[in-house]
Amino acid sequence: MAISLKTYTILSTTVTGVLAIAAFTRATAKPRFAEIDVERINIVEADGRVRMTISNAERSPGWVFRGTAVPGRPKQAGMIFYNDEGEENGGLIFGGKKVGGKAESFGHLSFDQYDEDQDLTLDYQEEAGMRKAGIGFFDRPDTPIMELIDKQKAIAAQPDGPVKDSAMQALRAGYANRLFVGRDKQKTAIVQLSDASNRPRLRLTVDSAGAAAVEFLDESGKVTRRLSGQ
Repeated sequence: MAISLKTYTILSTTVTGVLAIAAFTRATAKPRFAEIDVERINIVEADGRVRMTISNAERSPGWVFRGTAVPGRPKQAGMIFYNDEGEENGGLIFGGKKVGGKAESFGHLSFDQYDEDQDLTLDYQEEAGMRKAGIGFFDRPDTPIMELIDKQKAIAAQPDGPVKDSAMQALRAGYANRLFVGRDKQKTAIVQLSDASNRPRLRLTVDSAGAAAVEFLDESGKVTRRLSGQ
């Protein structure tokens, strides 16, 4: 039976519409995977700026700051965070293995000061049967870290001696682990507060035997007063 031109037009238009709707549905549907194997994922903004990477150790990104590659970063599995300008802003790394029959393990979460290094850290370390874990709060200088790296390279090229040592010490000014809260390698629970020159000045401790103490220290690290819980 012959199909009229009018009927053909209606059928053709209907089929075309159905196909267009199906194609649009497939294009806008979110892909869903029950399981996926991948070596690295880059989370990016609409303009291509990277905001986070998730990777294995081999494909972990190197450290690039203001377009300059800085060597020396160990390859570790985890995540690297980037700020709104695409500059590194902290990260989460982890690992563990046996070396010579003894466990070595670590976990590290950090957030960086703008234009500088880590300002807040959460760390776990195990080596040769000794374990340490805690939270650290740091002071960092206001000088951008790339300027400090350039200065460090210039100082390192100088001849060894008092002048070089003094310059390197001055370069470290502004760096301090102001507060540590955690457990040290001797299994002592500890809260340690340091001054702006990274010198411990106050410690609250409870050792592995349960003895509690509060210690005040001078600039040289000597305990000037100790309050015992016993």
